[in-house]
Amino acid sequence: MMWSTNSSQLLESMWLKSCLSMSNKLRDHTNAQFKSLADLTAVDIPTRQNRFEIVYNLLSLRFNSRIRVKTYTDELTPIESSVSVHKAANWYEREIWDMFGVFFANHPDLRRILTDYGFEGHPFRKDFPLSGYVELRYDDEVKRVVAEPVELAQEFRKFDLNSPWEAFPAYRQPPESLKLEAGDKKPETK
Repeated sequence: MMWSTNSSQLLESMWLKSCLSMSNKLRDHTNAQFKSLADLTAVDIPTRQNRFEIVYNLLSLRFNSRIRVKTYTDELTPIESSVSVHKAANWYEREIWDMFGVFFANHPDLRRILTDYGFEGHPFRKDFPLSGYVELRYDDEVKRVVAEPVELAQEFRKFDLNSPWEAFPAYRQPPESLKLEAGDKKPETK
C-alpha cells in the first residue's frame, strides 16, 4: 500500500493474476465506484520471469480516491482485455500491444496504433535495438523512400543494472599545490 503526500488521497497497489473480475467489482461495488480508467500502461523488466507489468490506474470520482491495480505476464501469455469494463482501455491496450507486444485476449480491434503496419518488433521492449531493424531513407537515384536492413553490431543489449556512478573512481583529493590553507585567499585568475 502506498500513500500519497495529500492526506485525502489513498493510492493502493494490488497485484492480481487476472484484473478483469476485480475491475468489475471495483467499478460496480457501492463502496468503491472506481468507474474511471485514468491510465493503463506497461513496464518491461527483462530480468523477471513474467517480464511485463501491466498497470491500471483507476479513479473514483464519487469518493475522490485512486487505486493502482497491477498484473504481470510474459511474451506468450495473453491478458484479458478490459474494454468490456472500461471503454477507455481500447486505445491504451492497442498502444501496449504496439509498443511492448503484450497480447490482450478478446480485444475488439487489437492492431498497431503508433507504428506502421509492416513494422517489425515492439520498440519499448528493452531488447529492441536502439537503431531498429530497418532504416528508411530517401534515395535520389530511384526518387523514392527505400527501406534497408540495419546492420546490428551486437545481437542483444546486455543490461548492467549497477549505478552509473559506480563506474567513476572514488573521490580524489586535489593535489597539495591546489589546496588552500584556512585564511588563504583564492588566487586571482585573469
